[in-house]
Amino acid sequence: MKKYSYFLFFMCLCFIAQAQEIAVLKYNGGGDWYSNPTALPNLINFTNRNCKTAIDKNIVTVETGDDIIYNYPILFMTGHGNVFFTDDDVLNLRKYLTSGGFLHVSDNYGLDKYIRRELKKVFPKLELKEIPKNHAIYNQTFSFSNGLPKIHEHDKKPPQGFGLFYKNRLVVFYDYESDLSDGWEDAEIHNNSKETRQKALKMGANIIEYAFKN
Repeated sequence: MKKYSYFLFFMCLCFIAQAQEIAVLKYNGGGDWYSNPTALPNLINFTNRNCKTAIDKNIVTVETGDDIIYNYPILFMTGHGNVFFTDDDVLNLRKYLTSGGFLHVSDNYGLDKYIRRELKKVFPKLELKEIPKNHAIYNQTFSFSNGLPKIHEHDKKPPQGFGLFYKNRLVVFYDYESDLSDGWEDAEIHNNSKETRQKALKMGANIIEYAFKN
C-alpha cells in the first residue's frame, strides 16, 4: 500500500507540471470560501482569450486536506471571515506547495488576520513579504508598473501583493486591500466600470500565467 501511495503522489506531481486547471479551495473555520462565484469562470475565459492558455472551464471545489489538490497546479481561495487549517490540512497544503503547487489568496475584506495566522502554521519559518513592483508576476502579458491594482476601497489603504517564497519559488500570492476577485465578477454584481474590471482581469491573468510558468 505504501508503494502505491508513493506512486500516486509522483503521478500527481507529473500532472501538476502538465495540467492547466484551477480549483477553488474550501476551508474550515466558517468563512465564506464560496464568495464571488462568477469570478473564476470570468477570469478563466479572459485568460484563455488573451494569454494563449487552455484552462479547463469546469471549475471544481477541493478541500484543504484532500489528496485531490495535487491534480490542480493552482488553488484559489477567498472570503471575508475565519479560516482554520487542521493539522492534516497543514501537512497536506505544505506538501502540495513544496511539490510544485501554487496558492492564490484573495482577501475579500476581512480575511487578513485569519489567513496570516493559518499560513504561519503551514510555513512557520517563512514570512509574508511584499512583492516588489518589478517582480515577474506584475510583468506577464500585461504590465503593472505600480504593482497590484486597487479595485475596491475599504480602509483607504494601498493595495499590496504579498508572497511566501519556498526555496526562492513563490508558492503563495496574497492580494490584500485590492479586492481583486471582486473585479472578476459579472459587471452587474458590483457595478464596476469596464476599466476597473479590465485591470482586475489583467492582473488575475498575470497571476495565472506566472504560476503556470514557475
